[in-house]
Amino acid sequence: MSKTTYFIALTILFLSACAAPTLEAISTSTPAPSPTPDGQLTGWNLVWQDEFNGNTLDSKNWKFDLGANGWGNAEMEEYTNRTDNVRVENGNLIIEARADNAAKYGYSSARIKTQDLQAWQYGRVEARMKLPKGQGLWPAFWMLGNDIGKTAVWPNSGEIDIMEMIGKQPNTIYNTAHGPGYSGAKGLGSHTDLPQGSLQNDFHVYAVEWEATEIRWYIDDAQVFKVASTDVASNKWVFDHPFFIILNVAVGGGWPGFPDASTIFPQQMLVDYVRVYQRP
Repeated sequence: MSKTTYFIALTILFLSACAAPTLEAISTSTPAPSPTPDGQLTGWNLVWQDEFNGNTLDSKNWKFDLGANGWGNAEMEEYTNRTDNVRVENGNLIIEARADNAAKYGYSSARIKTQDLQAWQYGRVEARMKLPKGQGLWPAFWMLGNDIGKTAVWPNSGEIDIMEMIGKQPNTIYNTAHGPGYSGAKGLGSHTDLPQGSLQNDFHVYAVEWEATEIRWYIDDAQVFKVASTDVASNKWVFDHPFFIILNVAVGGGWPGFPDASTIFPQQMLVDYVRVYQRP
């Protein structure tokens, strides 16, 4: 796939998250966030983790998306690998969006991924996170099929949005699945509202449990949404191959809108850990 085609795909991908949900959420409330778990989860084996306990980002786990091309969605950030924008500090991964005169459109941030390094088929994928706030901010924790740009184009490669939040709706978490015939405005998604300030002031665990015929979304171990293969045509379920993980904070774009006078920079997304479990 050419870069142009890939960025067009990303345009549709990002815009799709703002579509009206076609399935209902299972719950609209979650329990209070718990302290960092120890990685032991009944019924699951921990197969991969990054606890961000060192001083640098592990290059065996993560690589960078770089550039200030708008990412197909008129975004304003330049993604960099500078420590101003992405670093490991005090046991957390920090992705920091900044007002940045040196950046092409005035803002810098970071986007990291496990593509070509780590990928998984089925299991529980979770991260414990604290989110930024402000108009125009767009943090995300999501997955793409690892065949994207190789043997498949989006949405045939599939996409699982484990967590998205936009600054103009600072108390709402969005969960969405995309595939052929259910992408863009037809993406299968829902949302969950948490108490005011909770997403920015507290850590929460965002997770999916992904099986051969079903994906379930969780916030702090409360199931909030699910999508099953029976929700789409039999030949349209594309969640049957390995996926990789992406973490990023975008600035601006068609869905979140753009920063305004109320937006305070810098803003940080803190990630305590990312873990992947699979069944024994």
